[in-house]
Amino acid sequence: MEYLWAFLIGGAFCVIGQILLDTTPLTAPRILVIFVVLGVVLQAMHLYEPIVELAGSGATVPLPGFGYALAKGVLEAITGPIKATAAGVAVAITFGYMIALLFNPKSPKR
Repeated sequence: MEYLWAFLIGGAFCVIGQILLDTTPLTAPRILVIFVVLGVVLQAMHLYEPIVELAGSGATVPLPGFGYALAKGVLEAITGPIKATAAGVAVAITFGYMIALLFNPKSPKR
């Protein structure tokens, strides 16, 4: 049953990303940032942990899982090389997202 939940939850993240790519003018980098920020926000509100307990790797491997790991490291204030920098990385991602909203990045023409 664990494999089924991992497949369904992880697949749902992929489907949402593909729908956003196909139906919105959002670029792939913006969608990636949205997923990471979403993981941070959901973990900050303690909503992502139940998803991780249900889906395991299906929730921790996709991009929202990266945001979850960053937020979890910040909330638990655990030391370590990656966890100690989680606050800085989370701030960089957040400000990067805000800058992406303010400006209109364009892909280079080939």
